[in-house]
Amino acid sequence: MASTADIKNGVVLSIDGQLWNVVEFQHVKPGKGGAFVRTKLKNVVSGKVVDRTYNAGAKIEIENVDRRDFTYLYNDGDSFVFMDVADYDQLNVSATVVGDAANYLLENQQVQIALNNGNPLYVEMPASVVLEITYTEPGLQGDRSSAGTKPATLETGYEIQVPLFVEQGTKVKVDTRSGDYLGRVS
Repeated sequence: MASTADIKNGVVLSIDGQLWNVVEFQHVKPGKGGAFVRTKLKNVVSGKVVDRTYNAGAKIEIENVDRRDFTYLYNDGDSFVFMDVADYDQLNVSATVVGDAANYLLENQQVQIALNNGNPLYVEMPASVVLEITYTEPGLQGDRSSAGTKPATLETGYEIQVPLFVEQGTKVKVDTRSGDYLGRVS
């Protein structure tokens, strides 16, 4: 068992049989009364975010989470297959664990997977990825970057909003956290 002094960003706690990732924490020592630790926790499985306060020195249960580099190989229908970069072992990860990362996954792409006792918890994508636009309506003469946006389908099949001047076949940088267009890549 650990105490609240061991809480850091990124640590995974086990609370009531569920795993919670510490998003942020703050040690508070008021002028009156005992010190306490204010935390913002994110459920590893559901993504739900809650605020929780602990008295200083309270016992907490920290889970061992191993973040390792993997290469995405292919989708076999109901799961995604990844290869461990270190020992070349293959790991099948269900679509629910992969979640929104599936919108940006291309074969041979590097990702990080968090494992707890050999079970995959979540897939961590790079902050942004470069993908090609496979379909979008052609732009019209006079379209400007500030004029608005139009839908565009990426090579993964995911649809994002891009400026009117972006054409089919263009490589674009996409934010994996929000799905926003970040710019063209030459």
